[in-house]
Amino acid sequence: MTTSKPITTSFAHTSTAMDVIKGVDLVGRRAIVTGGSSGIGVETARALASAGAEVTLAVRNPDAGQKAANDITGTTGNDRVMVAPLDLADQDSVADFVANWDGPLHILVNNAGIMASPEMRTPQGWEMQFATNHLGHFALATGLRPALAASGGARIVSVSSAAHLRSPVVFDDIQYERREYEPWQAYGQSKTANVLFAVEASRRWADDDITANSLMPGAIQTNLQRYVSEEELNRLRAGNAPAWKTVEQGAATSVLVAASPLLDGVGGRYFEDCQQAAPAQPGGRTGVADYALDPEAAERLWKVSTDLLKG
Repeated sequence: MTTSKPITTSFAHTSTAMDVIKGVDLVGRRAIVTGGSSGIGVETARALASAGAEVTLAVRNPDAGQKAANDITGTTGNDRVMVAPLDLADQDSVADFVANWDGPLHILVNNAGIMASPEMRTPQGWEMQFATNHLGHFALATGLRPALAASGGARIVSVSSAAHLRSPVVFDDIQYERREYEPWQAYGQSKTANVLFAVEASRRWADDDITANSLMPGAIQTNLQRYVSEEELNRLRAGNAPAWKTVEQGAATSVLVAASPLLDGVGGRYFEDCQQAAPAQPGGRTGVADYALDPEAAERLWKVSTDLLKG
């Protein structure tokens, strides 16, 4: 399924989603974008719709989702933009979404998430960032596997972050039951899980012609930062941090992973600035950590996740 040669493109840090989608034909394709009512989710959905795809915005707030859908239709002329309720922290909501999906699915963009939140837990006792960013999307993707397999050549887009460099998945205490909760570390763990999911999904589902890749969209100011103070944002912008992006630029790498013909048959990779990322260097803020691409950790996370969802 994969090749050893890194994927390189003509796009860069400042490229937009519309730059990346130019010339791509998605007529007849069906896509889901979680968190599609705001931030880079809207711009990802807009680009896919502009190429002719049928796009479903999977959102917690259907009213906000409908406003986004109307806006996307207005700017692209594509009236096949739908809205469906989905709360990734609620496994019943995920199950309902899966049950209501009918027919093949060509592109699943696991985009929604929460960042650096105060300590919160689901009714199952799961740490909220891990539960939302990873387990919700894991349940969604595994539930939709038959639809993905039915499309022939489906792609899963797993939106991660450079914050994955802050923490591997700590299997001995994923849910912070014994260690002290730290918001950024917990976020980092969940973002590492997003990368590991793409690695293992590509391996497990190769016979279904399903590929999954992960990505760092870049630093973009959206409502994802609702738990982050302005002081903290300023600190994140300081030092050797890469330049911040607009939402249109932030959606570019998601759209590349979702739709570029350069990624046909390619899975288990991590991208940033529309390129396959290099290995992370100590003290750096770019690249991908070895532990995030570790096949043994990916397989272990899949089993842990499956067991958690079984209850």
